[in-house]
Amino acid sequence: MNSKYIQELYEYNRWANARVLDAVSKLGTEDFTRDLKNSFRSVRDTLIHAMSAEWIWLTRWKGISPKAMVGPSPSDFPTAPILKNRWAEIERDQTEFVSGLTDESFKGTLSYTNTKGDSFKYPLWQMMSHVVNHSTYHRGQVTTMLRQLGAQPAGTDLITFYNTKVGQKA
Repeated sequence: MNSKYIQELYEYNRWANARVLDAVSKLGTEDFTRDLKNSFRSVRDTLIHAMSAEWIWLTRWKGISPKAMVGPSPSDFPTAPILKNRWAEIERDQTEFVSGLTDESFKGTLSYTNTKGDSFKYPLWQMMSHVVNHSTYHRGQVTTMLRQLGAQPAGTDLITFYNTKVGQKA
């Protein structure tokens, strides 16, 4: 694993998050918060979960093991733009962390304690790969939810990201 690849992976993650947030911003409040009987009940709740996960992992990489998902309440995010603004703050901190990594950063492991009090130890690159994969999974759920609502989802495939970087159409 190297820092250039992780930086690019996180650039992709920000790009994909932005595309999904733009797509959901077209929903009215009722559809944004509608209970669709998913693992997280609504588009909003699914995105709050993904955003909160990105926050907690970043916090762990900085050596802090939060005891809880310092969860924003879903009612704190009645609309997609409000959620987008909070996520932008997390992504700024995340970008700062990622830009400071070197290839040397991926040697060794990091320890953390999860919110249940269980201790874990992984190489940083595995944790960082997990976060992007986790967000990708939940963006896929949001795609399905948008389709259920009759809305247009955004394409967020990694190859689409690469194509946009070189000016190709997917």
